[in-house]
Amino acid sequence: MAKRVEVLALRKITRSFGELVVLREVNLTLREGQVCAVVGPNGAGKTTLLRCVAGTIRPDAGEVLLLGKAVDEADPHTRAAIASVLDDIDFFPDLSVSEHLELMAYAHGAEDPLEVVGETITALGLDGARDQVPPTLSSGQRRRLALASCFVRPRRLLILDEPEQRLDVRGREWLADQLRREKANGSAVIMASHDAELVDAVADIRLAIGE
Repeated sequence: MAKRVEVLALRKITRSFGELVVLREVNLTLREGQVCAVVGPNGAGKTTLLRCVAGTIRPDAGEVLLLGKAVDEADPHTRAAIASVLDDIDFFPDLSVSEHLELMAYAHGAEDPLEVVGETITALGLDGARDQVPPTLSSGQRRRLALASCFVRPRRLLILDEPEQRLDVRGREWLADQLRREKANGSAVIMASHDAELVDAVADIRLAIGE
């Protein structure tokens, strides 16, 4: 069997805020078809680590490598490969749910954009909101729209910060199934989660932070 491609490598990632060391020499190798669950108590640095991976903040020391190249949020190589849901999610306020997702799909070169958007809207239970604009959505609907924005576009690495938040039981079951599909399709996933059931269902690697 061919060795799976290394998608993400973290090498001795260290990040501090003032005198507080949040991350200290964190290491990880993540390959195609693998899910890494970042676990630990609130305030341990899970979100900080995901932001380092996404390139939205820089570590004080260490390297974040995406497909062998240093992560740079401004680099088209990074933007094309990464789909992420972090805390600060921005939507196009004047576009409906379906228009927003269609734009994401077309802009990132998805195959059959209209088909993938329609399937994703239905899978996430957003059919009734497809013509609404983001400011009119509930917090749960906005969370599902953020996840949908990832799943309608090509990606090599999926970064999710507590993706189970504000999802009902059906939504969490869908999320677990979708992450299994990500693995089967060869994507790599790194996610922070407090949902032990979800972690047990999909994670190949557990990375403990702050323990």
